[in-house]
Parts: sequence; C-alpha cells; structure tokens
Amino acid sequence: MTNPNDEVQAAAGSAATEEVAVFGGGCFWCTEAVFQQLRGVRSVMPGYAGGHVDQPTYEAVCAGDTGHVEVIEVRYDPAQIRYTDLLNVFFATHDPTSRDRQGHDVGPQYRSAVFCQSEAQREAAQHTIDALNRTGVFDAPIVTQLYGADHFWPAETYHRDYFVRNPRQGYCHAVISPKVAKFRKQFVDYLRA
Repeated sequence: MTNPNDEVQAAAGSAATEEVAVFGGGCFWCTEAVFQQLRGVRSVMPGYAGGHVDQPTYEAVCAGDTGHVEVIEVRYDPAQIRYTDLLNVFFATHDPTSRDRQGHDVGPQYRSAVFCQSEAQREAAQHTIDALNRTGVFDAPIVTQLYGADHFWPAETYHRDYFVRNPRQGYCHAVISPKVAKFRKQFVDYLRA
C-alpha cells in the first residue's frame, strides 16, 4: 500500500525541478512539434505573448493588430536539459535573421522572440545571440527580440498537438515534417529515449 504523503512529496519535489521557457519562432505548430521531442521537456503549450489585448484569439493575432507573438511555453526539467540546450534548438530550428516572418508565414505574430523568465535566461539568450553572430553561423545578423516575462495566453484547444493529430494536413506535410526530420538528425543526443 502506498502512502499518500509520499505521492504529495514526490509531486512537490518534481514541481520544484520544473522551469519554464517561452519561445516565438514562427508558427507555433512547428515549434511545438520540435520541442515535444526533447528529453526533459514535460509539456509544450502553444499560445500568445507580448501583446496588448487580453484573451487574444487566433484570428485576432493573425490579423496582426494585437501585438502578440505565436509562442510555445516549454515546461522542462533542468536536470535533464539545460536552458542553453533549449536555446540551441530554438535558434537552429527557425530563421532568427528574418524580421516578422518564417518562410511563407508573414506578420508580426511570427517574429523571432524569447520571453525571458529571469535575468539568467536573458543573459543566456543574449550570450547565445552574440556567439552566433560572432561565429557567422547565419548569413545575416540575428533579429530575435528579447522580452521580459509576459502573460502567456494558451492557444485554442485545436492548436494543441496539431502536428501529432494532423500529420497528413498540407502545411504539416510540406513544412513541419521536413523541419522535424532535420531537427531529429541534427539533435539526436537531445531526443527522448
């Protein structure tokens, strides 16, 4: 027989080791599909951050009038994956040199952004950007914007696990599948077992 207090302590202990990262790297269907595959990631939630409208809808955000960015909220165990590892995946799986667009997705909601949850995250993100710019990994300077922690608005339910539920949908097949395949090849050591 299990002791209910043991379960409470275990839950409290695991919650204490959870941290949050918020990234905007274009369409949240793409970023969600990538980050869900990382070891140490407990959950990935698509949503919106950085705007001036409470309870934004997908339609309002896509119209470009709310100021929000399509983002993912990543809850992860820092004992299994570091924030700098998440940053490496983030910068490698979208174009951080493209302002307000990712491929055919155009608008301010698709801008490259990191919503830093702490000063340590801001320093790590800035250090990563500086290092990538110095080494010339990209053909142009990184335009990723760094913001402070902002209210995260979860996206509508139908956006969650979009790629998992719709792998044959046109956008998923043409855009997300190749991105996920490239990511899996490049970051094999970061993948879930």
